[in-house]
Amino acid sequence: MPVAYNESSRTFHLFNNEISYIFKVLENNQLGQLYYGKRIGDRNNFDHLLEMRPRAMTVCAFESNRLFSLEHIKQEYPAYGTGDMRLPAIDILQENGSRILDFQFKDFHVYQGKKKLPSLPATYVESEKEATTLEVILVDKLIQAELVLSYTIFEQMPVIARNACIKNLGDQQLVLDRAMALSVDLPDMDYEMIELTGAWSRERTVKKRKLEHGIQAIGSLRGCSSNAYNPFIALARNGCDEYAGEVMGFSFVYSGNFLAQVEVDTFDVTRVMMGIHPHSFNWPLASGESFQTPEAIMVYSDQGLNKMSQTYHKLYRTRLARGKYRDLTRPILINNWEGTYFDFDEDKIVGMATTARDLGIELFVLDDGWFGKRNDDFAGLGDWYPNLDKLPNGISGLSKKITDLGMAFGLWFEPEMVNKDSDLYRKHPEWTLETPNRHSSHGRNQYVLDFSNPEVVSHIFEAMDKVIGDSNITYIKWDMNRCMSEVYSASHGSNEQGKVMHEYILGVYELYERLITKYPDILFESCASGGARFDPGMMYYAPQGWTSDDTDAVERLKIQYGTSMVYPISSMGSHVSAIPNHQVRRNTPIQTRANVAYFGTFGYELNVNELDEQEKKLVMAQIDFMKEHRNLIQFGTFYRLKSPFEGNETVWMVVSEDQKQAIVGYYRVLQQVNSNYRRVKLMGLNPDYEYEVSINNTLNYGDELMNVGLITTDGSSGEPVDHYNGLNGDYQSRLYILKAKNQ
Repeated sequence: MPVAYNESSRTFHLFNNEISYIFKVLENNQLGQLYYGKRIGDRNNFDHLLEMRPRAMTVCAFESNRLFSLEHIKQEYPAYGTGDMRLPAIDILQENGSRILDFQFKDFHVYQGKKKLPSLPATYVESEKEATTLEVILVDKLIQAELVLSYTIFEQMPVIARNACIKNLGDQQLVLDRAMALSVDLPDMDYEMIELTGAWSRERTVKKRKLEHGIQAIGSLRGCSSNAYNPFIALARNGCDEYAGEVMGFSFVYSGNFLAQVEVDTFDVTRVMMGIHPHSFNWPLASGESFQTPEAIMVYSDQGLNKMSQTYHKLYRTRLARGKYRDLTRPILINNWEGTYFDFDEDKIVGMATTARDLGIELFVLDDGWFGKRNDDFAGLGDWYPNLDKLPNGISGLSKKITDLGMAFGLWFEPEMVNKDSDLYRKHPEWTLETPNRHSSHGRNQYVLDFSNPEVVSHIFEAMDKVIGDSNITYIKWDMNRCMSEVYSASHGSNEQGKVMHEYILGVYELYERLITKYPDILFESCASGGARFDPGMMYYAPQGWTSDDTDAVERLKIQYGTSMVYPISSMGSHVSAIPNHQVRRNTPIQTRANVAYFGTFGYELNVNELDEQEKKLVMAQIDFMKEHRNLIQFGTFYRLKSPFEGNETVWMVVSEDQKQAIVGYYRVLQQVNSNYRRVKLMGLNPDYEYEVSINNTLNYGDELMNVGLITTDGSSGEPVDHYNGLNGDYQSRLYILKAKNQ
C-alpha cells in the first residue's frame, strides 16, 4: 500500500519506488512535516526527524515547554500565530475580527484512485490502481471549520498531487483570504530556485537564483497565469544539471492569479507555497459552504532536470490532457493571420487553402476578422456572427468549400473579450469588468467580459454554438489578448468582489467544458496573445497551446526550450512563418524555421501563394518529413542537451519508446570561423543498439553516441567555404535521424 499510517507514532508515509513523503500528527494535534525526497524504507517511527531545541525569544504552545514552538517546527499546512510568524498557507477572517486558527487532526481516509475536482481542471487516472489518495481531515473546533488536505501519489511516477478544501460547519460567516494548494517545509536552504519568466514574445525564459533569507516569489495579478511568470518553480540542489542531481518541481494546475513563494527563515528552513494569489482574493463562506483550491503537482527527481521534465511531460500529456486528440498526432495546419491579417475575403481564403492542400497541409485555420464589423481591432469583438461582406456564404459556406477541397477547417474565437464598438457592448455595457466611476483601461482596444457572471458565459456559448453547429469545424483557436484591470463585477455585491477573478476563471473553464462536451471531435488550441495563459489548467481543456506570438526560429529556440521544462512537445503550437519575421524582422532559412517548428504541433503562418516554386518544393518536403516523424516527435521522450541560454548552440533530441528511433535537432545561431571540432553526448538510446546516423552517414552504437558523442563538426571548424554541405552562415540547423539497425 503506497500510503502507510502508523497509529503509535501517528505518522503518514506516502511512497512508491522513487519517492517518499512523510508527515505526522504533532503533540498539539496539528501536522508536522518530516521528509520529502528519494524513497526511503518505511518504519514505525520517524520522530527522530522532528528536531526541536529550546531557543530564546520563541513563543511556545505549551506552558513550561520551551521545545515546542511552531516558529521552529516544520509544518504541513501552517497558519499564522500561536508561535509561527511566517506567512501562512491559510488565512480566515472571523466575525470577531480574529485570524488565529487551530486546525487539529480529526481523521483520515485512504482510497484507490483519484477524485475529480468540482469545476476545476486536475490530473486524473484511468484505473484506480494508478494512484492512491490520502485525505487528512482537520477541524478548528472554535470556529467550526473543516480543512481537508488531499494527497494523491501516482504508482509509476514520482508525482504527488495536492489540494485543500475548506468548509464552514458553523453558524458564523467566515471570510477566506488565503488558501494555498500546497505548503511544504524543507530542512535547509541549499537550493537554486528555477522559474520561467518573460514577457510577450519572449515567454518562459529559464531563470535561476540561489535561495537567500527572506521571500523569493513569482506570481500573477493579471487575471491570467501570464507571460511574465509561468505557474511553476523548481528547487534544484547546488550542482544539479540536466542529467544529475536532486530537484523538486512545483506546478499549479490553474489559469488565473497565482502565487509561488519560497520563504527562508533565519534558521535556513525553506517553506514552499503555491496557490491562488491572496491579493484581491477573499471568499465569504456562509454556514455549510466550502471552497476547493485548485491542484498543485509536486515532482521529485534525483536524476536532474531532464527527468523532472520528462515526468511532467508524461503526466500532463496522458493524465491531464483529455479527449480525442490526447493520443493522436496533430494535423499540419496553416493559419492565415500573418498571411493576410484583416485583409481577406472568401476568394483569397479559398485560394490560399487550395494551394495549401496541394502542398500537403491538412487543416486551414481562419483567424481574426471573420465576424461582426471586424476590419481592424477597434470593432466587432463579441459579435460572433459572420461578416457577410467578406464571407458572403458565411462560415458555414466557407467551411464547406474548404472541406470539399479535402482539408479540415478551423476557426479563431476570442470569446472572453468585447469591443465598445460592437452590438454586444451597446446592448450589455454592464457585462464588462469595469469599476464604477473610474477610468477603464483597454488592451488592444478591447475590454474583458464578466465571465464571473453565468449569464455572460451562457450568451457566449450560444453564439459560438450557433456558428459551430452550422459549420464543418474540427479545430478552434481560443484567443485572449489582454489582461484584466479595474476588476469589478456589476453582477456581484460589494462583499463578493473578492470572488470575481477566481469565478472568472471558473467561467472560462465552464465554457470550455460545455463546448468540448458538445463537440468532442474538435481540437482546441488555447492562445493568450501568444503564451500568456500557457499553463496546466488550459491543457485540461485544450491539449495544445500557442506557445508564443513570436515565430522567429532563433527566439523560438529559447521559448520552446524553456517551455519544455514542464510542458510536453505535443502541447506546443509551433509554426513556420514568413521572413522578414513579423516580430523581430530577422531573416532565417526556411529549413531552420521548419527544424525548430517540427518540435511541436507544426504548421505554417504565412501566405503560401507568395512562395516561389523552390520554396513550395521545400515546404512539401517539410510536410512529408513531419507526417513521417510526428508520432515520434510529439509522443517520444524529449531530452535537452545544450541550452540556448548558455551559448551559440542549442541541441535537443527525442527518442522513441522502444529506443529504435531518435531525432537530434542541432541549431547554431551565429557562424563561426576556424572554430573547434564539436560533438554532443546524446541521451536515452539503447547502448547495445547500432544506429544508422544520417548526415554523418555513420554506424554508431548507442553507448558510443551517449559517452563519446555525436560529431557535429561542420564547415565553421575551418574556412567557411561553400562545399561543406551548404551548412554555413548564420541561423543554421540540421536534424540527425537515428535508426537502430536490424532491430
